[in-house]
Amino acid sequence: MTIKDVAARAGVSVGTASRVLSGSTSTSAASREQVRAAAAELGYRPDARARALRSARSHAVALLVSDVRNPFFADIAHGAEQAALASSYVTLLANANEDTVQQDTYLEAFLTQRVDGIIIAPQGEGSGNLRDIEQARLPLVFVDRTVEGFDVPSVTADNAQGVDLALAHLASQGHTRIGFIGGPMAVSTGRARHDAFLRSVARHGLDDDPELIAAGDFRSASGGTAAARLLAARRPPTALLAADSLMAVGALGEVRRQGLRIGRDLALVAFDDIEWFGELDPPITVVAHSARELGETAMRLLLEVIEGRPAESVVLPMELVVRQSSACRQATGEQPSVLLTPGPRPGTA
Repeated sequence: MTIKDVAARAGVSVGTASRVLSGSTSTSAASREQVRAAAAELGYRPDARARALRSARSHAVALLVSDVRNPFFADIAHGAEQAALASSYVTLLANANEDTVQQDTYLEAFLTQRVDGIIIAPQGEGSGNLRDIEQARLPLVFVDRTVEGFDVPSVTADNAQGVDLALAHLASQGHTRIGFIGGPMAVSTGRARHDAFLRSVARHGLDDDPELIAAGDFRSASGGTAAARLLAARRPPTALLAADSLMAVGALGEVRRQGLRIGRDLALVAFDDIEWFGELDPPITVVAHSARELGETAMRLLLEVIEGRPAESVVLPMELVVRQSSACRQATGEQPSVLLTPGPRPGTA
């Protein structure tokens, strides 16, 4: 919708509509009421970019991450920001807080601000404001997560590969009852890792007891709650796989509260490496990929879209970094004769 459409619906001149929508008080109260009502009916939003020359760019892009407190997303943001600066763009960082309402608040702002494009780790299954971004043809790239039905480039990790690496490792240690702390099914990574877990359990001939699956919300507290539920099962698991780093932290706390020892009484593997996982006692085994590379790649794709060039989606491989948290051997109850040393931490300096 354009300001001409608003003026026609309100029955006023384009100049009057423009003054009302720019906040001017040099119009009658009746005109202001008519114009605002027409704008609301038509879903019109003032476009800051349209006020500049059509060929002009702000050289500012927006990055909306799922949870700014999560070190994984902080590393994504850092990678994207540095890649933007290298191409003379600045990055506006926003936090969805794992909440679709907060996501919509920022998307609404991005629609009216002068940004050249948006990178987003989306919440949910595609909110109205996310559709508005797509329909406005504002350059858009998904990072880490995707939403079905959106034809936009994305950069994600090979979640199926990551889950299979973790379960193959735990199975090689003799574990057959592996508990899974999954993410919310409303998020693409939550669904992908859950489905991959079921397939990998079948592939490796592991116990497919439904009591071995508990859902969290990609936050620490939910990881503790899920771990408590799994450990309270009639036949508790001998190993845990947490679908993200914060839920792994929550699980680790709950295991310790119950007087159990990670790496001896219970094995633990986490998704996504963070800098201090290798410094814990014991160091945490992870399936990881470079969060920094996710951010850098997402920014590269966004700049390609902004420049009008084709941008293809990218899936990054995952790797298993074996540390002592998964050292306990279920089949023999023995520790390895040689302790595993902490591996490299992808995505960290």
